[in-house]
Order: sequence, then structure tokens, then C-alpha cells
Amino acid sequence: MNFLASPPLVVAYALAGSLHTDLLSDPLAKDADGNDVYLRDLWPTEEEIREVVEANVRAEMFSDGYSNVFDGDQNWQGMHVPEGDAYAWSTDSTYIRKPPYFNGMTAEPTPVRDISGARVLALLGDSVTTDHISPAGTISPKSPAGQYLQAQGVAVKDFNSYGSRRGNHEVMIRGTFANVRLRNLLAPGTEGGVTRHLPDGEQMSIFDAAMRYQAEGTPLVVIAGAEYGSGSSRDWAAKGTTLLGVRAVIAVSYERIHRSNLVGMGVLPLQFVEGTTAESLGLTGEEVFTITGLADGDTLPERVTVTADDLEFDAIVRVDTPAEEAYFRHGGILPYVLRQLL
Repeated sequence: MNFLASPPLVVAYALAGSLHTDLLSDPLAKDADGNDVYLRDLWPTEEEIREVVEANVRAEMFSDGYSNVFDGDQNWQGMHVPEGDAYAWSTDSTYIRKPPYFNGMTAEPTPVRDISGARVLALLGDSVTTDHISPAGTISPKSPAGQYLQAQGVAVKDFNSYGSRRGNHEVMIRGTFANVRLRNLLAPGTEGGVTRHLPDGEQMSIFDAAMRYQAEGTPLVVIAGAEYGSGSSRDWAAKGTTLLGVRAVIAVSYERIHRSNLVGMGVLPLQFVEGTTAESLGLTGEEVFTITGLADGDTLPERVTVTADDLEFDAIVRVDTPAEEAYFRHGGILPYVLRQLL
């Protein structure tokens, strides 16, 4: 069993042989005469500690030990370091690639627009966690991420994990919504990152569908149930969502941090009005969605109108604070911060 403790306590528990030992009242062991030995018998006094420190600790131990801390070993000294004020992105690296968050960014934010002609990338149920959304774990050779790495000349044995390649957005977006336990109701009977491209209905990976939609200029939405984004806060759950081309998520309810992260990446979180769900409204995910009420306002509205083919319903805008609204208007927190610096 692992635990965090001071080094003397680690030794004391080792002597006792059990973490269930109460070090304040239970003996650690017996001495040669069979007498109980307690932690208090072994624990040094402040005076004893002071004597040892004064007799053994010298300032030069630290000054000598840290005198060459920035020199590094031969491997470090032999590294080629590019010159210049900007990071030299490598086009060959499969671990760190220049992210696309600032591509096409203008000095001033573009006005917030309504969303028109959107398709559903995923129709999800309740309790979809960030583990379902965010890339995690090993990379399957048959997955879009695995196929990408093999196309880059990476052997399967060298795939490593999504976590180790989190600096490569090409890998990470291919792993978004790719959890093997994800169930997309738009592709019934499947499990994993599978969807249908509409209107032709061809079944394919969520990544491949998203790229086809992007090529067609089609914005995307995700529809979900209650507690969307619950679990640990994973930044790639929001990053991957926006890079796939998702403009809005419509859910019954959100986990607080993931909702905020979506706003921070420029994705609009919308919430069904209380008492309504995708199921109660009869949504199949095959509809064409239009979201109106966002454009031409000095502030974001409290509600917007969502049209799905012939169905029309209201949705609550879950951009909850003025700071979040500023991030959203800038297309996310990263363009917002860069514009503040400019």
C-alpha cells in the first residue's frame, strides 16, 4: 500500500509491518529483551536533530551541488538549440505540432453569428463523462489516431499513449469522442467513436465525419442528456470538441467545469428548457439545425431559438458570467488573451 509520509514515518510503518498500526499507542516491535518499543522511544528530540544538523550540514554542500545545475550532462549539452525569439515548430514531430487555435485570427473579434445549417455529430444519452469525450489511454492501430501515426512512419510499438502525445492536435482530435464505451444514438447498435454522415447516412468514425463536414462547410452540434461532461476536468474534452468543428452543445445539464471549458474554447453550451429533452422533443439527430438570436446583440441573450427541420424550441444560453461572455465573443480564451496582449 502506498502513502505519503515523512521519511522517519515510512521507516516506522515498515518496522511495524502494517499501516493499521496506531503509532501513538501501538508498539512498533520488541527489543532483544522482549520489551515493547514505541515510536516515542525512537523519535529524536529537537536537540538531537539540531546537534546532527550542526555537525554535518555545511553551506558548501548546497553551493557545490548546485554550482553546475544549469550545465546539464553531455546529452543536454549536445542538443541543437534553434536561435530566435519564436519557437521553431517542427513539421516532422509526431509529439508536438503547432496548434491551430490562432489560424485565421484577426486583430478584432468577428461579431457573434447565428448558427445555420448545422448537422448533429453525436446524439448522446445521460452521464457522458469527459473520459468518454477526451482522448485517453492506449492508441489502437485501427483507430483514426493509429492510422495517422502509421502514415507518419510511427511503428505500432512506438505509439505510446494519448497522454504522451497531447501536444499533437492531429492525434488528439482523432481520439476525441473515440472512447470504446461511447454510444452515439445516431449510429444505433455501435459502440465507440462512430457516427453517420448526413444526409447520405454513411457510417464512419466521428473524426472522418467531422472532417467531411468541415470540407462541406457544415457546422456541427452535439446533443446530450443530463450531467454532460461529468468527471475530472480534461482540457482536451473541450479542445477536441472545437477542433472537430462543433459550434454548440445542447444538453439537459452540464458539469460546471466542462461547461466553462467549452465556453473557453468558443463552443456555445445550450441547455434544454426544464422538462424537455431530445427524446421528449422527438429529435433523431438527422435534422438540420439552426440556432438564432445570437447575432446583432450587445450582450448574449438568455435564450435562443433552435429550429430542427420543422420543430422549433427554446434553449437556455449557459454562458454564465461576463468574463465567459468576453471569452466567447473572442472565439475562446486563447484569442481573448492574445488580443489583450496585442
